Amino acid sequence: MSEGNEQPIIGLTVGDPAGIGPEIVIKALQNDEARASIKSVVYADRAILQQALDTLKIDWTLNAVDHPSAGRFEKGCVDFVDCGILDGPIAYGEISADGGHAGYGYLNRAIDGALSGDVVGLATAPLNKESLQAAKVPHIDHTSVLNERAAHRLPMTLFVVRKMKIFFLTRHLSFREIADAITHDSIVEYLPLCDLYLRQLGADDPVLAVAALNPHGGEQGLFGREEMEVIQPAVAEAQKQGLNVRGPVPADSVFHQALEGRYDGVLSLYHDQGHIASKTVDFHGTVSFTMGLKFLRTSVDHGTAFDIAGTGIADAHGMVETMKAAGQYAQVVRDRLDMEPIV
Repeated sequence: MSEGNEQPIIGLTVGDPAGIGPEIVIKALQNDEARASIKSVVYADRAILQQALDTLKIDWTLNAVDHPSAGRFEKGCVDFVDCGILDGPIAYGEISADGGHAGYGYLNRAIDGALSGDVVGLATAPLNKESLQAAKVPHIDHTSVLNERAAHRLPMTLFVVRKMKIFFLTRHLSFREIADAITHDSIVEYLPLCDLYLRQLGADDPVLAVAALNPHGGEQGLFGREEMEVIQPAVAEAQKQGLNVRGPVPADSVFHQALEGRYDGVLSLYHDQGHIASKTVDFHGTVSFTMGLKFLRTSVDHGTAFDIAGTGIADAHGMVETMKAAGQYAQVVRDRLDMEPIV
């Protein structure tokens, strides 16, 4: 899409201001492809954005707006909503209550904008969990805040990289806990939502695959019985309910097959199973979607990188891809928000 013509207005948040978030947002706004895909309005403080511009030695104009639609949306200008939290620069690379409070405040202002329809969706830079704790924020991360304030259905994380889309049945568990957490009921609950969220992203008749847990899919019990006793019966039940789902498919091939287009989405069974697949394909190009909200939220899939914050060397490729993904999908999700699961 060309600039100024049809792009959705997307709210950008800089995350924790002591991290690389402000830097990668400013760098991404310089990228022609990112800027052509959306009309962007940043939720931050003037002092933080000016600090990032000074660090990067970029002479751009800061344009504070009361309403996102009032942005100029032109190169050389950062349109932003001044959140009024910090009135001066912050020390880069340090855990602090100020950083946690500010990042949390930026996110909440952006959620306000998305819920009111001032912006179509959000693209977010990373928060720091320890800074949120220092600020005594009652949430551990973005997802917790978004779930509380903007859930429409059961929210799910979806990784998108090139043609591959990966959902996660379980996430932050120790490896010893994973097998017990993979249940027939949880798979049956998640598969209709995976199907729905793929349809909300534009797939009319999505084909889903469920990754296997054990090597070679368990080899009929030789390497484990989870596939025979839990995963395959759940897949069979989902098929009877009308879902186009396959599996369990051995994990050493299912992601490659999805990348080739055989499957529209893959349900990964645990955190690293899907993370390793996506990040090996393109570490910086993997975009995290939060589905099941009242709007689409896209995010970089990396942290605040306090060790390099303020040095000017942060790679903004992930933020560029996050903005482009929001431009491609945010309005589609809005238009299809009231779709119902097949079952």
